Amino acid sequence: MGRQSRREFLRRSALGAMALATTARARAPSPPNIIFIMADDLGYGDLGCYGQERIKTPHIDKLAAEGMRFTQCYAGSTVCAPSRSCLMTGQHTGHTLVRGNARIPLRPEDTTVAEVLKRGGLATGIIGKWGLGEPDTTGIPNRQGFDHWFGYLNQRNAHNYYPEYLWRNEERHALPDNERDMRGSYTHDLFTEEALRFIGDHRDEPFFLYLPYTIPHANNELGRETGDGMETPSQGEYTETDWPHVEKSTAAMVSRLDADVGRIMKRLSELGIDDNTAVFFTSDNGPHREGGHDAEFFGSRGPLRGIKRDLYEGGIRVPMIVRWPRMTPRGVVSDTPWAFWDVLPTFADMAGVRLTSPESVDGVSVLPTLRGEEQTPHEYLYWEFYERGFDQAVRTGPWKGVRRKRNDDQLELYNLEDDIGEMTDIAAAHRAVARRIADIMREAHEDNEHYRLPGADG
Repeated sequence: MGRQSRREFLRRSALGAMALATTARARAPSPPNIIFIMADDLGYGDLGCYGQERIKTPHIDKLAAEGMRFTQCYAGSTVCAPSRSCLMTGQHTGHTLVRGNARIPLRPEDTTVAEVLKRGGLATGIIGKWGLGEPDTTGIPNRQGFDHWFGYLNQRNAHNYYPEYLWRNEERHALPDNERDMRGSYTHDLFTEEALRFIGDHRDEPFFLYLPYTIPHANNELGRETGDGMETPSQGEYTETDWPHVEKSTAAMVSRLDADVGRIMKRLSELGIDDNTAVFFTSDNGPHREGGHDAEFFGSRGPLRGIKRDLYEGGIRVPMIVRWPRMTPRGVVSDTPWAFWDVLPTFADMAGVRLTSPESVDGVSVLPTLRGEEQTPHEYLYWEFYERGFDQAVRTGPWKGVRRKRNDDQLELYNLEDDIGEMTDIAAAHRAVARRIADIMREAHEDNEHYRLPGADG
């Protein structure tokens, strides 16, 4: 073959290869849109589909009827920041950087869900409450994989539903109608409007929207001043009930959240992207007793023991609903146990992204469960929590072990199949199980520069 003929042969071969590659790309299924909606301090029993009888949540109940409702899904922690750290990094609280509510920013080396999904070609946005990095730190959302960010950086600032400013990307976004103690812009409403815009702007490309709302978290500071920290513009349909004022406001907050979930689902349908959008709905931890609210008034923890700041089930077991018409079976109730650190590998699997360092991830993909297929169970789930002491908890099979506060070596043991309310400590009757759980507690914890086991050297 002559030089010119060979050059022509190579050119045609290259063009053919390019055509095949282009055809393959055209035929490859695009990843779904993913919307992850997370309430703040919403209890396991606060939704109608989980047994709530007084607060109305028809749109979220419909979401459950059209998708999958999980009865044994767990938050990353029992308070805000560490729960979000687990969600973002795919690591449980024995490994993730943030394990208490201190202001610790994520580092450049921390891989987040957003960074993983960007590699899969998804546009990434977060609207709401972050809590994993203050201004000008390595932890802000735009430096952790998010293309678009609007909301509160600091979780304490997020107590106030009428702040003078929020953050839009790396700039302060002033809210003039909240200045001088005016109450013109309710941030939950701003977040919903921003979310609807984001969805519309990205209708023609795959996207990931993380929507960590602040409802129904209390304004703790206002609550200490007035006894009622449940800030809402209106008590709506609950105005004429004979409930305490603070509980009317609590119910109104939850129903406001529910209505906005309905608005988001309506927008997806109007844009024709409903079928290929996976919508997740959950809460960051259990229900609170703050701002004057009594978690017992609505039975917010359901049949569970404990509330926010406890590692009993009521503090960490949360509602989880997944609606993905192209994949999830309709109207299924699943008792598969999983946790927030499973979200990162699951989303990677959904987007067709291979994890670069799977050994650094504690979670597993629960995509088989979302498809209605058999799921390999976790060997165990692990939590630790730092606040005025050190708590640990382990779930393995039906067994749940809890160790509470400081240097107390007493380990409580419960069988959740027989005792979902964790009322009867059976550690003395099952010493081998208790020893195994104690071993897991030692194995699952790794010290970092911010958190060390009590009594650790240094």
